[in-house]
Amino acid sequence: MRTVLVLFAILSISLHAQTPAAPKSFVIADVHASPFTSNPFMHGNSIQGDRYFLTQATMADLIATAYGVDVANVQGGPTWLERNRYDIRAKVPPDTQEDVKLMLRTLLADRFHLVVKTATAPVPTYVLSAGSGKPKMTESEGSGEGSCVPLPPPQNNPPGAPLYISASCKHLTMPALADTLHNFAGGYLDQPVVDETNLAGAWDFTLKWTPRNLLERQGADGISIFAAVEKELGLKLELKTAPRPVFQVASVDATPTPNVANIDQALPEPPAAAFEVSVIKPSAPDEKGYGRITGDQVETRAIPLRFLINFAWDINPSNKEGIANAPKWLDDTKFDITAKAGANVRVDKFSSARLINYEDLRSMMRAMISERFQMKWHMEDRPVTAYTLLAANPKLKPTTDPTERTKCKEGPGPDGKDPRIANPILNRLLTCQNMTVAQIGDELQHVANGYIYNTVIDGTGLKGSYDFTLSFSSADKILPTPGDAASNSDPNGALSVFDAVNKELGLKLEKTKRSYPVLVIDHIEETPTEN
Repeated sequence: MRTVLVLFAILSISLHAQTPAAPKSFVIADVHASPFTSNPFMHGNSIQGDRYFLTQATMADLIATAYGVDVANVQGGPTWLERNRYDIRAKVPPDTQEDVKLMLRTLLADRFHLVVKTATAPVPTYVLSAGSGKPKMTESEGSGEGSCVPLPPPQNNPPGAPLYISASCKHLTMPALADTLHNFAGGYLDQPVVDETNLAGAWDFTLKWTPRNLLERQGADGISIFAAVEKELGLKLELKTAPRPVFQVASVDATPTPNVANIDQALPEPPAAAFEVSVIKPSAPDEKGYGRITGDQVETRAIPLRFLINFAWDINPSNKEGIANAPKWLDDTKFDITAKAGANVRVDKFSSARLINYEDLRSMMRAMISERFQMKWHMEDRPVTAYTLLAANPKLKPTTDPTERTKCKEGPGPDGKDPRIANPILNRLLTCQNMTVAQIGDELQHVANGYIYNTVIDGTGLKGSYDFTLSFSSADKILPTPGDAASNSDPNGALSVFDAVNKELGLKLEKTKRSYPVLVIDHIEETPTEN
């Protein structure tokens, strides 16, 4: 009998040892479709206290974040994987902040029934490698958190002088530099950047390059991000294709399982973020405008208040109809602002800069403007300019593969043709795949700012999905006035989005009036309250 009991005890211990650990999971999570925003891209992936948040994330973004890979390494799946966007708010168990990726994986499996499989596939990737000589960077002294801070433009630049993007980076490791390059130089780098420098430690340096849309125009004065990395850092940045680990999406649901009934009480919104201190003063007459965020500091110089109101209320900056009762000085009077965020502000942890969360920044700006300029306002539906897509002489070609993801990117299509090289004034090139006409209208509202400010309605009657490229000039290239669907292309070779849609897609954007929410200013003072 004693022998039997011992055997049962050993068997019990053995079975217990083989029992898998329970998956890591959030205490409770609110998951829902993201609201519309004029500039959709992922924010968050950070914890404040016991709260985790991630907003405006596509399913491809969510999978990449949960498994710690670039979104380009998430392959397969349904067509909407890079189209639908989701917000997540969750409570994190104590002392488990390092397990957020595991908790996010559990959430995706439980709420979206996600199933992924690991594999290896050839993936185009920008590889950061060591140059032939010594690095032209300085090894960091001491310790500190890595960061890259955009530098303001020179105040004494003569008219017509070359324009550059500059960033000062401190305590940056090479993997962090790879991430930073991908985030800061997106106009050049449409694929992930990986570190193969084999350089250990952290480094200090300044990097200066020409924005992608200005490179051809600046000629010999221009410097691409590839040339800047080699010339200024002593490294190399090259596009290569090589087998890399990928995650194949076997199955996933578009609609998450419902939240618990009492989610608002169980997971209340945190207190609103606010600026701890703000200093506002009139700008010097000859001061040049710029703005930057450094850690929890926000700094602007020579910025008109209309620009800040547009940002704070998420209004297209070219949409004059978006603000009603705006006094003339809103465009003419410029201010210098320095502000420090309070301790409860959230941060976006997707780059080495760890910037203030955009939604919190909008909220803080709204509060500051309302208080310091004594602004009283309300939202009201009013008739504003809008557009309807009509079928003029359709030239759209049905999508070649109806299973490919619905998405658009800035850059040439599979044929590699880039009209921006021969004619730089055609500075916008949109390549889209598997898009319905209704989705084309949605995309135009995002990419054609300066032309289109409100929802585009599909009136074509065209069914199915299409692949296409659209080459046009940004609104600032069109003279004399953008925003008129009846306007002709400019004699300097520029092509408005209206003409491009008609010429290249065989569709017509017809102007109309529809009712949309407008910010109505009831009262505002030109002089801010004292600092």
